[in-house]
Amino acid sequence: MNNANAAYEPNAERRNAFNPDMHPALFDGILSRRILAFLIDSFLIMLLMIAASLVIAVVGVITFGIGWLLYAALLPIVALPYIGLTLGGYKAATPGMRVMGLEMRLWYGAKPYALLAIMHSLLFWFGNTILTPLIILVGLFTRRKQLLHDMILGTMIMDRDALRDLESLH
Repeated sequence: MNNANAAYEPNAERRNAFNPDMHPALFDGILSRRILAFLIDSFLIMLLMIAASLVIAVVGVITFGIGWLLYAALLPIVALPYIGLTLGGYKAATPGMRVMGLEMRLWYGAKPYALLAIMHSLLFWFGNTILTPLIILVGLFTRRKQLLHDMILGTMIMDRDALRDLESLH
């Protein structure tokens, strides 16, 4: 696109900011790193669940067994705040994503907020429950390596270093 047409398209630069043809480094190796980040985060959530289950055990003894009802909600009690506070936080990445050099952004460049991060996680799990791993195969055929729940919510997972380089240019 030349500069004459850019004057008539005020959002042209924003629309092309995450164009995989113009900035392929943003999406190189994303799918394999997302899988490894998921495994790291799953392990961390499991450790937090073990700690929370010990707390629930003590609460159950103190409340004569009533506190043990919290075991039924252990996964949402631990996993949703983990996702909301990390992926929806200022770093826009879970600890696993940070280790793998990934970051989430909305289609227009903003960082995700806690509610969107939780919705992203819930759509992932519900999608996997209904569609099995087919939700992940979608990423093989999309230009931005987005999975089904990414496309629904308008999010993208990108290489953090390539994103920093791109942001430093603007």
